[in-house]
Amino acid sequence: MAALDRVKVLVLGDSGVGKSSLVHLLCQNQVLGNPSWTVGCSVDVRIHDYKEGTPEEKTYYIELWDVGGSVGSATSVKSTRAVFYNLLNGIILVHDLTNKKSSQNLYRWSLEALNRDVAPTGVLVTNGDYDREQFADNQIPLLVIGTKLDQIPETKRNEVLTRTAFLAEDFNAEEINLDCTNPRYLAAGSSNAVKLSRFFDKVIEKRYFLKDGNQVCHFS
Repeated sequence: MAALDRVKVLVLGDSGVGKSSLVHLLCQNQVLGNPSWTVGCSVDVRIHDYKEGTPEEKTYYIELWDVGGSVGSATSVKSTRAVFYNLLNGIILVHDLTNKKSSQNLYRWSLEALNRDVAPTGVLVTNGDYDREQFADNQIPLLVIGTKLDQIPETKRNEVLTRTAFLAEDFNAEEINLDCTNPRYLAAGSSNAVKLSRFFDKVIEKRYFLKDGNQVCHFS
């Protein structure tokens, strides 16, 4: 069997938001029983059928790079992470729906990865005040995933999900909210599964197909 083409997707967010549990669920379709802190970076692979059910259907490897979530602003910490940001094809931004600060920090995480040579030194957002233009020219597909949906009381759920919807809009990204301990949130045919598939299709298109007449950068 011929080797499958692949794309590289970073999974970014603060420590403790559930990135490792999410990646395990996406790649193994199983709940991670005993998650531990990620040191450096961990890589897992998901098989994805691009444009499934159409004549253009083709199978790809999606490499999910789970980057350790230390938010320390020390230059050494950021320079260590920067090596993982090379030749990325997509980014999944993960935040804890019960932790507003982890949502705000997604701005910093995205800018650190997209502008690794001039990475900011702190959180760039205060009460929603940030420069939308920083993301206007971004060509890297983004997906925002909120975790721990099950831990939000029903009385506060609308308020929280309204806030995070604006967050996804800021990134010009689709949004998925789920509980990483319950696979049904990504069940085949569900709206979340459709959004995830659409995101991976977009990553593959940006990676392997022409953009404005120029071949996009290849990851090898």
